[in-house]
Amino acid sequence: RHMTAHVDTGEQLPRALFDKMVAAKNFQAGMQTVRQIEFSLFDMRLHSSFDPDSNQTALDILEQVRDEVAVLRPPKWNRFPNSFSHIFAGGYSAGYYSYKWAEVLSADAYSLFEELGVLSAEAGSRFKNEVLAQGGSRPAMESFVAFRGREPSLDALLRHNGMAS
Repeated sequence: RHMTAHVDTGEQLPRALFDKMVAAKNFQAGMQTVRQIEFSLFDMRLHSSFDPDSNQTALDILEQVRDEVAVLRPPKWNRFPNSFSHIFAGGYSAGYYSYKWAEVLSADAYSLFEELGVLSAEAGSRFKNEVLAQGGSRPAMESFVAFRGREPSLDALLRHNGMAS
């Protein structure tokens, strides 16, 4: 809020508008999460159990995934697999889940800064020494655990998305 100013008047963003913007930031976060899970499951199943010689199609696999997780279903004429270029041309074959996993790691890493203070020298030093300085010299999970002191948790992501307190 203190970083906002009207371009012409210099007036700060009204508190009521700021509060509405904050309240709206997580609108449909649960639906977005389910959508990412649907895409990830479809990708993993397509690359782990699809048999091109069978009668099952990619669309059949997607419909099975949707039976398990979808809240809203697209119309029957929708052919999402035909345009899901991430997993066919984007280098994410059987790796689409990494989008959500990156969000888990990011939120959990940031939560240490929330706990110790956003400008905490201790948190910054731990991040620099245990993640950045290590680079690819050890498995990423080892670096995360060394930084955070434990394995990743979903709690911060759920909290940041307004799905937990």
